[in-house]
Amino acid sequence: MNKADMIEQIAQAAEISKSAAERSVDALVAAVKTSLRKGEDVTLVGFGTFYAAQRKARTGRNPKTGAAVEIAAAKLPKFRAGKALKDAIN
Repeated sequence: MNKADMIEQIAQAAEISKSAAERSVDALVAAVKTSLRKGEDVTLVGFGTFYAAQRKARTGRNPKTGAAVEIAAAKLPKFRAGKALKDAIN
């Protein structure tokens, strides 16, 4: 499922226009991004938790030349599924 499919499904389920559903999806994504940028977790009860994890700096290898390359530290978005979501797909 891509974003357009999700918007269409939300519009049908909520009986709203596609443009209203698109604004809702965009608002949700923006809210999650903003919260993660601030270092806050986003918990949707019954669905799961989005959180930002810190990855340490490390030394990697260029596969073409074999030379050592420094890889900078970074924050990564992660998702931990909730029990209800896990139960729904099993």
